[in-house]
Amino acid sequence: MPTFLPYDPAKHAELLVDYCLYAQLGERLQLASSTLALPLMQELYRTVLRRGARPVMQLEYPGQLDDFAALAADDVLDQVHQGELLSMEQMDGTLRVKAPEAPLAGDPKRHARLVASGAQLAAVRSQKKWSLTLYPTEFAAEQANMPLPEFEDFVMRAMFLDRADPVAAWGEIREMQAGLIERLRRADQFRIQNAGTDLTFSVRGRTWSNSDGRRNMPSGEVFTGPIEDTANGYVTFSVPTIYGGQWVRGARLEFRDGLVVDARADEGEDVLLAALDTDPGARRLGEIGIGSNFGIQRPTGNILFDEKMGGTVHLALGRSYPETGGLNESGIHWDLITDLRPAAGGGTVSLDGEVWQRDGQFV
Repeated sequence: MPTFLPYDPAKHAELLVDYCLYAQLGERLQLASSTLALPLMQELYRTVLRRGARPVMQLEYPGQLDDFAALAADDVLDQVHQGELLSMEQMDGTLRVKAPEAPLAGDPKRHARLVASGAQLAAVRSQKKWSLTLYPTEFAAEQANMPLPEFEDFVMRAMFLDRADPVAAWGEIREMQAGLIERLRRADQFRIQNAGTDLTFSVRGRTWSNSDGRRNMPSGEVFTGPIEDTANGYVTFSVPTIYGGQWVRGARLEFRDGLVVDARADEGEDVLLAALDTDPGARRLGEIGIGSNFGIQRPTGNILFDEKMGGTVHLALGRSYPETGGLNESGIHWDLITDLRPAAGGGTVSLDGEVWQRDGQFV
């Protein structure tokens, strides 16, 4: 029988508070998750207090957002309360802990409205320091087709929590990705090609971000915002994803002058179309990201891990990150992934006509 590294919420909490949030004396830090993640949330609360900061805990019961989307009156569903905005404005930072749970069947259009109503709150949150991580639940393990002990081991190693010094390990990732950015920052035309994809857009003058685990834990990607009206061609997303609690598989988008003009999917097409109709910005690209974490080798059904897989690229519909120079505004930011590795059929990324990545390997 294989021996798996058990999940350690105390080590996870220390990495999140000290490295991702870098908590400072007197800061007000929001900690948000489901009660499913209670062991980690307790450790986070205690660790923030030990660092001299003030934790603000926000816990939801499993299925709470599904209930809100299904039962809220129209005015409640479509608007964010000013009290929530005021509270967020007074935060110094936020940490959201994803605790995946079995989704309930719901109306994709109502979920899209819920996402859109949170756009203003998300915009305020993005101006603070923020981070996002995952707590290994039974459902997350099932999604990844792993027993829970194996998935806990996977999570620990993906975050370098098996290392004596996880922060030093993330420093090595930062240095490697800085080398990738050195070439990317000189690029204008970006082209992705594989069996179901031939998409080009411009990234000229945009800033590439080095995602080194501070905002996403785990991480391992470099990303920017494409110039909003330049995407042309088509792309097929070979890695299945979950949006609004429902699977979307085999999504294919066609772009013309930056705008999605055709969309289809083998499964979850109604979810895809509802997301695209969230607002005008939902039909434009807000991000191009390149996965560089070769320690994550298999899809798990969770975007936090899957978009970081070395040998994949992902495109986000909707909101851009302002620090990249992106201008697109939307209530959604939905990452969709295409795999360029040989097992998925291979593919290339070209910069100004020069192949920069082939079959998932940087050349």
